Amino acid sequence: QVQLVESGGGLVQAGGSLRLSCAASGRTFSNYAMGWFRQAPGKEREFVAAINWSNRNTYYANSVKGRFTISRDNAKNTVYLQMNSLKPEDTAAYYCAGKPGYSSSYAGGYNDWGQGTQVTVSS
Repeated sequence: QVQLVESGGGLVQAGGSLRLSCAASGRTFSNYAMGWFRQAPGKEREFVAAINWSNRNTYYANSVKGRFTISRDNAKNTVYLQMNSLKPEDTAAYYCAGKPGYSSSYAGGYNDWGQGTQVTVSS
């Protein structure tokens, strides 16, 4: 069983930045892909970004490409989501997720989930 704990959410004005962190414990971080998803009230959970364990491959939703950056520190068992140029439509609960093997944009493919951290962007 893997425990994932997100942090770093908060309230920010449009155009601002936040960095989310997700710390993993309970298993080795190698060969373990990580993803970020988000869910706004009344909407389905959607893919934001993902990264393979090697750090060589990253993937982004079109809506965040060029503004968000996913990275990971395998020595610290932590994955990050740097969010710049935030927009009100980025407001959502953000969840990190993990799975063995390669990353995916499909939420159902992830085994482990954090509890979420709220990001609110004011206009």
